[in-house]
Amino acid sequence: MNLEDAVDAEGVVCAVGAGGKKSLLYALADRVDRAAVTATVRIPIFDEHVARVVVTDDPAAAVREAAEWPVGVVPEREREDRYRGYDADRIASIADAGADAVLVKADGARTRRLKAPGEHEPQIPDCADVVVPIASVRAVGEPLSAAVAHRPERVAELADVAVGDEIRPEDVATVLAHPEGGLRDVPEGATAVPLVNMADDGALVQTATEIAEGVHDRADVPRVVVTSLKADEPVKTVV
Repeated sequence: MNLEDAVDAEGVVCAVGAGGKKSLLYALADRVDRAAVTATVRIPIFDEHVARVVVTDDPAAAVREAAEWPVGVVPEREREDRYRGYDADRIASIADAGADAVLVKADGARTRRLKAPGEHEPQIPDCADVVVPIASVRAVGEPLSAAVAHRPERVAELADVAVGDEIRPEDVATVLAHPEGGLRDVPEGATAVPLVNMADDGALVQTATEIAEGVHDRADVPRVVVTSLKADEPVKTVV
């Protein structure tokens, strides 16, 4: 199965979690005919991943007028290394502007491999069609700490473990499947498609598949996608 079919990349697709959000958005942007990349939170500069980034208060107009795809739309360049994102309620206007997919970074993780959302996260628009909660299989075997997890104390609470414990496949599955974890604030009517990333060799694919099976044990989702998003063929298996 190709990546865009595996995650149902049509309409408004929101990436949340840790360990591959930006990689997923940029990989999908390369594969969807008319893709718009944006965010509801801060996003690192991503000009090299799209044909053009438009800084605008009218993202719908920028998408309607786009001559080259994929196109990025953001409201402001906040610093040299990042853009700001739009308020979540602005995404609906982009969705109506003619893109085949609007690809949205909807939370942050500070480059960690696992996370649990904070009080004001994620910033998923009500118009979302698909939400992709992400975790990295490479968190498994590491001690639960701030070096690996964003908000490790919150991860520990959801998984019923202690900070400092070795992260197990079942802990990653629990966080991905938890209604206050990977599935937090998924809008009614949206499809959640969890994704386990960084499965870069056979052993990691096996561990990621174990995580995927654990997600199915804990949540009603149609599939869990196992990926190595930087590979030419990113989908390793679909569970």
